[in-house]
Amino acid sequence: MNQLDGIKQFTTVVADSGDIESIRHYQPQDATTNPLAAAKSGCLAQYSHLIDDAIAWGKKRGKTQEQQVAEASDKLAVNFGAEILKIVPGRVSTEVDARLSFDKEKVCRRPATWLTSTSSRAWKNRAF
Repeated sequence: MNQLDGIKQFTTVVADSGDIESIRHYQPQDATTNPLAAAKSGCLAQYSHLIDDAIAWGKKRGKTQEQQVAEASDKLAVNFGAEILKIVPGRVSTEVDARLSFDKEKVCRRPATWLTSTSSRAWKNRAF
């Protein structure tokens, strides 16, 4: 038994990563998508479809370039979260832009409802 298997006997293992291959390898119960790790993983050809989808989403939803980038960034996080959902048996949380943490105005202007509903659609086939 390795150390990770030993820890799994006493606690729930959660990954804080966007590295899908690491999550697949270590098999945590739950995961939190990390935008930086997701972006690094997105450089791999096998995930280019996730980036292409996010860019198309951003272009469709945003009026200005800044809005398009924000929409695409959020959608990319959701896309990686949906991929991670295919691996972990538990929950996946999606981190959003940390710069919003201290900007109440921007948080309130950000259309968080689509993020929730988009993530919820990814859960529709999950049974708990």
